[in-house]
Amino acid sequence: MAAHDEFLPPSMHSGCCGCSACGPASLSRRDFLKASTAALGGVAMTGLTWQSLAAAEADAAKAPQRKELIVQPILTYDDPRPRKQWSWRNWGGVHGEEAAKKEVQRIAGELKALSEAADFPVRFLAPAAARNPAEAQKALADEADAVIVYAAGGWMSAFDAVVKSGKDMIFFVRHKSGPVYLWYEIISPRYLRQHGDALAVQNADFDDVVVDSIDELLWRLRALCGLKNTRGTRIVAIGGPGGWGPGGRGAPDRAREQWKLDIRSVSYKDLAPLLTAALKDEAVMARSRKRAEAYLDDKTVTLETKKQFVVNCFLLEEVFLKLMAEADAPALTVNACMGTIIPIAQTTACLTLTLLNDAGYMAFCESDFVAIPAGILLSNIAGKPPFLHNPTYPHGGEITLAHCTAPRKMDGKTLEPARIVTHFESDYGAAPKVEMRKGQQITSIIADFAATRWAGLNSEIVDAPFLPICRSQIDVRYACPDARLVEAMRGFHWQTVYGDYLREVGYALKKTPIEWDRLT
Repeated sequence: MAAHDEFLPPSMHSGCCGCSACGPASLSRRDFLKASTAALGGVAMTGLTWQSLAAAEADAAKAPQRKELIVQPILTYDDPRPRKQWSWRNWGGVHGEEAAKKEVQRIAGELKALSEAADFPVRFLAPAAARNPAEAQKALADEADAVIVYAAGGWMSAFDAVVKSGKDMIFFVRHKSGPVYLWYEIISPRYLRQHGDALAVQNADFDDVVVDSIDELLWRLRALCGLKNTRGTRIVAIGGPGGWGPGGRGAPDRAREQWKLDIRSVSYKDLAPLLTAALKDEAVMARSRKRAEAYLDDKTVTLETKKQFVVNCFLLEEVFLKLMAEADAPALTVNACMGTIIPIAQTTACLTLTLLNDAGYMAFCESDFVAIPAGILLSNIAGKPPFLHNPTYPHGGEITLAHCTAPRKMDGKTLEPARIVTHFESDYGAAPKVEMRKGQQITSIIADFAATRWAGLNSEIVDAPFLPICRSQIDVRYACPDARLVEAMRGFHWQTVYGDYLREVGYALKKTPIEWDRLT
């Protein structure tokens, strides 16, 4: 028996979760649970009491920040000597120590300006200059996550130390932004293609070369920052980790393997007494009522369900925050959220997950580890909360995207207006209908069941209707052919953020075994 079976209501239908009521007729509820919910593997959080959790500090204002990307800049150059009647000098304008010192100063100034402009945490170590592998090795700091090789001169052997370190590497070469670099000429034929016609190195590819542009450097570093923060993410899985439908059966294991996700499971058997005790805790209930009243006093929020459901969502948020603090985790997901948790929490988790996302955490419904890694990566790249949702069927250049929970702070700063209504399928609890901005460009990531190929789509929000479907819903318009999108629709749930981050996601995935299909 699954750890949470005893809490399942006798009939549970959801258009989102893929249960037997909306999946193949041959798939029973118990079979679906076996298919969609992995065993409580990894680390199970047990022995928890409300008394111990309540004593711990857990404040939504203390949401963890992204770790900074630490970057080591290294200038490679040569120091040639004139030789009569001989070709003694390579292309380029940086030869000798004096020229190298001036170039290091130029690099330091550019990187200072770049760090001030960055919308992600990044720290540049002092630029170093190297003429050979030994000097490059000496220049490499152990703490660096990535290296920018300013390839002004020198030979390929000067890159060897960086390659052997295994650190992510970007080549920066100059055409017009300063003295022209030798490797502006030869980075492709001599290094990347190794004197052949095809890419011949494993540590870098054509996207790892930047010519002159600080903006081009910036978005690559943004991608690497997102990648660093995604690997090893710890996430609390209420009801255990799962994956949508039979296709997602092995998703938690793949997420652990590919992304090193540290999944901490809390069974519903263990959660139930925590919530029961919290509901009886007068201090917690008083705080929840006060916070709910303040939330509903916002003129951009309209209440269209029972106020007590909202109060209980704030109480549930406090419980979740304390569980995340106990696990030292920046992320949380809820399995069987459209049935199992409702009678225990006396509300739905929809609004609670919205509150966590708006506070700077990453919170996902359905515990779908097919899509969750994509959401974590997208959030860590963009610095904005992701919207996990169901897609519909593409037609006429438009598609509807919907779910009963969505961040209101989709741009990472501003709370969008919202109607607080019931969760659609149960017509119970509190769920936000977030009024997302018409005209807003968005990025959506489509993760496949097998975790071998993701697709990316840019689109524009053209409407935020109120159809009888999941509450937060948008109609979006995209530029690729319908058939192209239909063929790329693998897995089920998508992840979406405000803005355009397709370049960054594609660049980050090149550092993983996952292939990338950019649709727009």
